[in-house]
Amino acid sequence: MAWSTRFLTAVAFLAAGVVFAPEFFGSTADSPAVAVSLAKLAHLLCFATSFGAALWVTFIGGIIMFKNLPRHQFGNLQSKMFPAYFTLVSVCAASSLTAFSYLHPWKSASSLERYQLGFLLSSLGFNLSNLLVFTPMTVEMMKKRHKVERDLSIGEEVGWSKNAESAKVNPKLAAMNKKFGMIHGLSSLANILSFGSLAMHSWYLAGKIKL
Repeated sequence: MAWSTRFLTAVAFLAAGVVFAPEFFGSTADSPAVAVSLAKLAHLLCFATSFGAALWVTFIGGIIMFKNLPRHQFGNLQSKMFPAYFTLVSVCAASSLTAFSYLHPWKSASSLERYQLGFLLSSLGFNLSNLLVFTPMTVEMMKKRHKVERDLSIGEEVGWSKNAESAKVNPKLAAMNKKFGMIHGLSSLANILSFGSLAMHSWYLAGKIKL
């Protein structure tokens, strides 16, 4: 297990502890003002980082790379970027959840604040599913498909045209495309749901800002 995964696991357990046992961590109404301010700062910075990273990777960076890089090069780059991306967003989501739970313990939180805890917890869960399950499966399937495509002398083009044409006459490649599409679809769905959870929390935060 990589150090980043161990660190993320520790932060996730800390977040769960703060949610379900806030008194153990000293989250009370008379908590020191400095601790409260630090928790607010940690929550804001980690949330902003995870939201910004998710926005860029999901809707901007990935699309630009796919439209401009040879497909195998794009896939190999994504296989290196996605673990780092999901680790970053998961750590930030766990840290935001921990800080928000410290500021709003479950027992004394309002229904609206409990919903926000749910959104942050959902974001963390979706990202962990991508980091630990879907991304490794997607990368493994991608490598197998790259091997088949290299044997067919395709994969250095930009876009899917040659793959789609070859799959029509190659049942093995067609089956790989179907399996890869299913796994990648689940990964994309988890990523979108995570981003949606963060977006819902951004609406809550916007309501708290006085301009």
